[in-house]
Amino acid sequence: MSNKLISIFAIYILFIPVNSSYANALKNHVSPYLAMHGDDPVNWREWNADTVALAKKQGKLLFVSSGYFSCHWCHVMQRESYKNPDIARLLNSNFIPVKVDRELDAALDTHLIDFVERTQGIAGWPLNVFITPEGYPLVGMVYVPADNFKQILQKLDAQWRKDDAALRRIGEKAYEELSHAVTTTNSKLPTGLDKKMLTAFTQQNLALADTMQGGFGQENKFPSAPQLSVLLEAYHMQPDEAVKKFLITTLDHMATQGLRDQLGGGFYRYVVDPGWQVPHFEKMLYDNALLANLYYRAGEVLNAEHYTAVASETLDFIIDELATTTPAYAASLSAVDDKGIEGGYYLWNEDELKKLLSKDELAVIKLFWQIEGAPDLEDGHHLVQGVSYPTIAKQLKLDDKQVSQLVSSAAQKMRAARSKRTLPKDSKILTAWNGLTLTALVQGAKQTGNVTYRNKAEALAEFISTSLWDKTRKQLHKASAQNSAIGEGALDDYAYVAQGLYAVWLLNNNEQIQGVLQDVIEQGWQRFYGKQGWQLAQNMLLKYDSGKTVLSDGPMPAASATLIKTTYQYAMRTKNKALLDMALRAMNVGHEEVEQDAFWFATQIDAIRIAGTKSQ
Repeated sequence: MSNKLISIFAIYILFIPVNSSYANALKNHVSPYLAMHGDDPVNWREWNADTVALAKKQGKLLFVSSGYFSCHWCHVMQRESYKNPDIARLLNSNFIPVKVDRELDAALDTHLIDFVERTQGIAGWPLNVFITPEGYPLVGMVYVPADNFKQILQKLDAQWRKDDAALRRIGEKAYEELSHAVTTTNSKLPTGLDKKMLTAFTQQNLALADTMQGGFGQENKFPSAPQLSVLLEAYHMQPDEAVKKFLITTLDHMATQGLRDQLGGGFYRYVVDPGWQVPHFEKMLYDNALLANLYYRAGEVLNAEHYTAVASETLDFIIDELATTTPAYAASLSAVDDKGIEGGYYLWNEDELKKLLSKDELAVIKLFWQIEGAPDLEDGHHLVQGVSYPTIAKQLKLDDKQVSQLVSSAAQKMRAARSKRTLPKDSKILTAWNGLTLTALVQGAKQTGNVTYRNKAEALAEFISTSLWDKTRKQLHKASAQNSAIGEGALDDYAYVAQGLYAVWLLNNNEQIQGVLQDVIEQGWQRFYGKQGWQLAQNMLLKYDSGKTVLSDGPMPAASATLIKTTYQYAMRTKNKALLDMALRAMNVGHEEVEQDAFWFATQIDAIRIAGTKSQ
């Protein structure tokens, strides 16, 4: 997008931030997040063709708010703004308000995230975007306080009434600038491309790395699983001490500090400080599946059994805490407990611990989990690993074995006490995220020999193949909720399921699994790849960017590159020339863009690496 166009958006947001002919349509929705908004005074609608048609008929802007069940700031904005009668009146009278569960409409959310990042420089959730009746995004924002939001609604409504044609032209101009065609190429990759891309990727990773505390950046820190996974592979191919040191620093901090639940296992979505201490406490299935895989691979590449242990504890968390009544797994655990306290489920105060633990246990865990003095958070202590067993033993005049036993007995008591607390769960089953989990379960089964992981993987593969895959129409459903399949699968569903089914097929050589796997791969290409590149979903109502030559990574690996990798590996193993040619052609575009921004194209580079080594 041109600087001129971005500046026009910036001007219009200064003048921004009302349909009372229908009621809130979200009450009792199968999505817990949407149902949560069912009692708002806002007359929310779902994003669909009827809603867009209504906007055209009434000549009003759509206000699309995307979020998810376990999102802290989504809860805050609901409480402050969407429960506010004055703000609800403005939304209902002057706009068509739409609520989106970003996990059920990931393609829409991804486009809106990209739009807000390009126009505002930062994006996240809740994600709020005003869209013209024709489907062109106009202006967007993340969380804003209620007073500011009210002013935005009033000013944008006034601007729309004054000159809606000018605002429509801005949206159309953005679409024109982002649309492009993909130049087709041949299926022969340039010699040495894999090494060239991995070198650029490694250099960019190290340039962005926090070498002291691990991770990337100096503010909020995310697990960055796609980048770390490919950096491991780059190190495996060409060992480098700087890369090794950074990987170990990052993996150690993520596992021992505030990103990970030290008591119950599982990782939170991100931390709000550079030292990995304070998380936002939501736990997502996709993060934990990706991180289980990452730590298993780190255990292999770095010959570190403690990373393998972290991976298995993460899988155990998924199996125990995200279980559903089916063989599949729930989407997430909320950051906010049943008392409305963010992180309340995980936090401890000293009086509570004094009643629960023996004097020796308390003395040891105060040092081991750094809970001496005033709590680090308003509602209590968050557990992070501090002093080592030998240091504790020396300080308290114990031996290492005694320290280990005291930590273990204290943890057992604390887990029992914590199990009596309540933490809301988003119980819907997301196809894509369960595809990622399938890959992690297979990796766990292969690396540890754990029969439970193998059984869980095969049961999940069977569930996906029968309950989430429509064999008659040859299509994946987006999700399952309340024992019903819902929605049409998008690119991420096909890519991650294909990857998971491929892993299971390699594990058990099941012909039925192979049949579904090949159908999923073929349908993924047929539905989402064409002359204009990759489409995130079919039948998009949003007019924003007609296609992408190469898709970048986000918190999850790029779906396009994941499908390319799996297709290449499957085609090599089965000698399917048509699929092999397709995968290589899709790798053989966008090389300049990928090399220039290699950090953001980790999974595409990994596909090129695999092709360079002819890996199956």
